[in-house]
Amino acid sequence: MTFTLYGPDPSVYDTSNRKPHVIIIGAGLAGLTLAALLHKADVPFDIFEKSPETRNVGSAVFLGPNVGPLFTQLGIMDEYLAKSKYCNAIRIFNENREQDFFMDTSLNDKMGGFEGRILPRKVLYEIILSRVPEERIHRAKRMSWMTQGENGVHVKFTDGSEFEGDILVGADGAYSAVRKCLFERLKKDNQLPASDGEELPFSCVCVAGYSGPLDPERFTFLKEDASSVVNTRSFDKPYSWNVFAVKDDRMCWNATLYLDAESSKFHNNFRTTDWGEGGADSMCNDVRDFPIPGGDGTLTLGDVIDKTPKDQMTKVMLEEKVFDTWYHCRTVLIGDACHKLHPAGAQGANMAIQDAVALANWINVIATPQVKDIKKAFQAFREERYAAAQVANNLSKSMCRFYGKTTDIGALITRFIAKNMPLWMWGYVMVAMVRNRPQASFLPFVQDHGTVKPADLNSYRETLKIIQAREAERAATIESEAGTSAEVSVTVV
Repeated sequence: MTFTLYGPDPSVYDTSNRKPHVIIIGAGLAGLTLAALLHKADVPFDIFEKSPETRNVGSAVFLGPNVGPLFTQLGIMDEYLAKSKYCNAIRIFNENREQDFFMDTSLNDKMGGFEGRILPRKVLYEIILSRVPEERIHRAKRMSWMTQGENGVHVKFTDGSEFEGDILVGADGAYSAVRKCLFERLKKDNQLPASDGEELPFSCVCVAGYSGPLDPERFTFLKEDASSVVNTRSFDKPYSWNVFAVKDDRMCWNATLYLDAESSKFHNNFRTTDWGEGGADSMCNDVRDFPIPGGDGTLTLGDVIDKTPKDQMTKVMLEEKVFDTWYHCRTVLIGDACHKLHPAGAQGANMAIQDAVALANWINVIATPQVKDIKKAFQAFREERYAAAQVANNLSKSMCRFYGKTTDIGALITRFIAKNMPLWMWGYVMVAMVRNRPQASFLPFVQDHGTVKPADLNSYRETLKIIQAREAERAATIESEAGTSAEVSVTVV
C-alpha cells in the first residue's frame, strides 16, 4: 500500500526513539480496550468521544474463553467474573414456547481454559473504562477533519478545538468519521478500492435493551445458575428475538427484523451509529406481544420491555462489511470501523478486543515515530487481523441464517446441519472459535490451561522478540558502562 504525504510539513523528521503519541477517536469497546493497554505500556495517548458520556447502551455481550488471558493481565478478571454470568447453551424455541433446539457450548470452557460469560454491554464498558485514566478521556469531542504527514497527524473537532499526535486510531464504529476522512482523501488520490467506497449493506434492524430488576418467580430463567441464549423464531413474522438472563435479576433482550429488498429501501432512511432512544419506541410497540418462554407460559417481550428504562433501549441497523483498507500513513482503523459484523455470531466484542491487543502490541515496539516505522506496524496488524475478520464475518452470517424464521429454507437447512452434526465436527468448529486467546507482550504472561493450544499470533511472538532484544541490548550497555567505570576507578587509584 502506497501513501501520499499531505497535511503538516512533510520535510520534518523525528529520528528519536520516543514512544508515539496516540490519538484514539471513539470511547467504545475497541477504543477503551486499546487505551487501557496503552496505559499499561506507558504509551502516551488521548481518547476523544463525541458523546458527552461514554456509550453504554445495548443488550448483552457474550465473551468466550478468548478474553481470559487479557482480562487477567489487565487486572479485571475478578470484577468481570463477579458481574457476568456463566453461559453454556443456545436454546431455540418456537412461538408456542416449545424448545426446538438445544446446543451445549460448555465444551468451549475446557478447550479455552476459561468460561464463556454473558453480561450487559453497559457493565462491560464500565469495567474497562475503570482502567483508563479519566484525564485522558475527552468527551463531547466530535471529529470534523484530520490531516497527516511525515511529521504527525492533526485532528480538528466541531467545537473548534484541535489536537496533534503521531498516530490516529479510528475506533469510532460503523460510521467512523476517521474512516470517512481517510477514504475521501484516498479517493481523491485514486488509492481507494472501489468496494470500500460503497455504502454499508444491511439486512436487519434491531431493537435492544437492558432491563431493571425482575421477579425471578415470574421470570424463571433468572433462577438458573447458568445463563443461555434463549432465542424464539417466528412462524410467519420476519422476526427472531432473544432474552438473556444476567446478574442482579435482570435481563438483556433484543428483537431482530429481517428485511426484504423493499423494506430495506424504507429502512435505509434510518442510519446511525449513536446508541440511544431514537426510534426504539415504535419498534418496541411492534414486538411487545411476542412470546418468550419461562414463567407460567404467558410471558411476552412486553413484560421485559415495560421493566426496561427508556435510556437503556436502542434501535440500530445491523450492517455487515469487512473493509479492505485498514490503514494509511499515520491512521489505522479498528473494531467496527474496519469490520462490521452481524451480532448473531456474537463476534463483535471479541473482535474489537482482539484488534486492540494486536495493535497495542505493535504500537508498543514502534522504533521511531516516523511514518516508515508506523507503517510497518500497521501492515503487520492488518495482515493478522484481516484474516480473523473474514472468518468471524462468515460465522456471523451463518448464525444469522441459524436464527432465521421457521419457514426460511436456508435457516431450516442450517439448523438441520447443526442439530445433526457429529460431536467430532462440533469440536472442530469450537476449536476454531477458541484458538485466538491473545495476550499483551509487554505484560506478564498468563499461563493458559486450555486443552486447545492458543494460536501462534505474530502480534505477540514477534513483538515479544523485539522487547527481549531491546532488554538484552540495554543490559549489555549497562554492563559495558559499569565495566568502563570500574576501569576508570582502578586507573585513578
